[in-house]
Amino acid sequence: MPEGEKTVRLIIQGRVQGVSYRWWTVGEATKRGLNGWVRNRRDGSVEALVSGPVAAVDAMIEACRQGPPAARVTELEITVEEVRAETGFRQLPTV
Repeated sequence: MPEGEKTVRLIIQGRVQGVSYRWWTVGEATKRGLNGWVRNRRDGSVEALVSGPVAAVDAMIEACRQGPPAARVTELEITVEEVRAETGFRQLPTV
């Protein structure tokens, strides 16, 4: 991982499916110049891999605590990853 960058895996729980959370995440990450992906999980949570400059990743984490207007985030699990995400930010299929 380059100096000054980090990658985190986020598991977002609460009312986060059916509220445009993935679409919102792609927009927020793109605005911040971040790389990675977001997807729904069959357990009702949303998972995201976010990679980029430390300050931008930290700002994205804070944004994900709220999510889009209709979302109600009850828990945000953060795991630091050692790999860098592919360039760009996109939605992946549900797992």
